[in-house]
Amino acid sequence: MFKTRVTEFLGINYPIIQGGMMWVSRAELVAAVSNAGGLGILSAFTFSNTKDLAAEIEKTRGLTDKPFGVNITLMPTFRPVDIDGYIDTVIDSGVRIVETAGRSPEPYMERLKSAGVKVIHKCTAVRFARTAQRIGCDAVSIDGFECAGHPGEEDVTSLVLIPLTVDAVEIPVIASGGFGDGRGLVAALALGAEAVNMGTRFMATKEAPAHLRVKELLISSSERDTVLLLRSFRNTMRMLRNATAGKVLELERQGSDIHQLEKLISGKAGLGLLESGDVDNGLISVGQVVGLIHDIPTVKELIESIIKEAEEVASNLAGAGVFKPRRLTDVTE
Repeated sequence: MFKTRVTEFLGINYPIIQGGMMWVSRAELVAAVSNAGGLGILSAFTFSNTKDLAAEIEKTRGLTDKPFGVNITLMPTFRPVDIDGYIDTVIDSGVRIVETAGRSPEPYMERLKSAGVKVIHKCTAVRFARTAQRIGCDAVSIDGFECAGHPGEEDVTSLVLIPLTVDAVEIPVIASGGFGDGRGLVAALALGAEAVNMGTRFMATKEAPAHLRVKELLISSSERDTVLLLRSFRNTMRMLRNATAGKVLELERQGSDIHQLEKLISGKAGLGLLESGDVDNGLISVGQVVGLIHDIPTVKELIESIIKEAEEVASNLAGAGVFKPRRLTDVTE
């Protein structure tokens, strides 16, 4: 029922893609998503060197015989990153799906395409999607303002950005930012997208490598519990509101430079939070969709429930019926 160009060229059953989340998108989660019919994506820079990434790719391959990809984010970092080395590792490991994000992947496209790699570029504006199409990307993942991580600087929500992007390019569009259930999947398809990308929702699954206290915090948080940091540096990122986020905001108000914030916003601090469950000591990247999270299912249970709900919504719409929204008690009791 939900076959699209994205499911066809990726070789997956359902138009559901798991976001490449730093520290979280490891073999167990990625393989679980792919085994359940979606597309799992490893986060390359979770691994401090290319040898460790190659080992994680092999570990993932040992857990699934289904397609999976690797995210390579092309953004400035506090430490030098060997982008070429990571790309060579992905190619040499036989992975044939890469999600790029941040800067344009144009300098790497010839190498990736020559190796038969399908490239999905994640971006935050229509003009960047046009560029992705021009340089030969196979699909574009468009991030609405609701998304976790870096929503860009233009604050355009998914409801507007998705159809604008669909109208602007001919390659498939993947909707990212604000998606976590079957209603969202049907809405994305109605707007012209051919898949959804979900990060935050997959963080609250049994297979996600995050402390139980982190997952429980996601369940108890509302759509109002995210905060935008680094706006003053035009490098905006959406994080869950906590003590560390408050400190960053205060330092920004005081005019601190980026190096004064480095310890608070570093990836290592985020990793410590995810592992220890000390939810105020570090930052957690989540989208506004956190308000729709009410349980911690397995990945298989989550994807099955999304597809079941999407089929019900689509059926009711086709029959001009009225879809009865789930009550909070329906998903918590």
